[in-house]
Amino acid sequence: MSSPSEPAAEYPGGHRMERLAHEVTDDVLAAEQRLPSWLRPGAPESRIPVLIALLAAIGLQLSIPPQFNLTPRWPLPALEFALLVVLVILNPVRLTRSTTIGRWATYLLIAAITADNTISAALLNYKIVSGQMGDNPRVLLGSGLAIFITNVIVFGMWYWEFDRGGPFARHTTKRPYPDFMFPQMANPELAPPDWRPKFPDYLYVSFTNVVAFSPTDTMPLSRWAKMLMTLQSMVALSTVALVLARAVNILS
Repeated sequence: MSSPSEPAAEYPGGHRMERLAHEVTDDVLAAEQRLPSWLRPGAPESRIPVLIALLAAIGLQLSIPPQFNLTPRWPLPALEFALLVVLVILNPVRLTRSTTIGRWATYLLIAAITADNTISAALLNYKIVSGQMGDNPRVLLGSGLAIFITNVIVFGMWYWEFDRGGPFARHTTKRPYPDFMFPQMANPELAPPDWRPKFPDYLYVSFTNVVAFSPTDTMPLSRWAKMLMTLQSMVALSTVALVLARAVNILS
């Protein structure tokens, strides 16, 4: 009797089993190649665009005058910067290491920026409506612009973090149903073979949502995506409308 250490070729049917194993492997690879590129496992996403956007959001928060904040200016940006350092330590250049600490630190960081910016927008709107804004158009327009840009960045972060489970989950096949339908998904022949949505795509979705106050080329599919886009449009519309109306009144 042959020992288990002998080559498979010495068994009766050994070549056949080896051939079947190769055929199964080839079938799996062929099936994977038939999947759309955004559903196939891919290379980890770069940290750099996300890092630049977060630093810009923190910087914009610091530029908003103290009269539009409920708390002292420095503690919240300091916390956000500390959380950002943690995220960079976990994944310095590419998002290759998924951890519970990193996920919750990301949620806390985005939530802190969202809450601070929404409160600033509400205070700005209240002061305009109640006549407490004053007649300084530079403060008015500068504050409104900072809130507007931060709104674009932070909701782009939410869309990027939640779509199909986030940047780590999107590189697996565990979450096949997308929360956003990008044009490249419906028309794969118009995109490179390895295309998949990345942070700049979600940032663009966020920008077009606040400019058009509705979806443009990318459609929200899940309920949470629709609710977030609604909330973002409400914050942007109220702020832009009141800021522009007050600015026109001052300048005229």
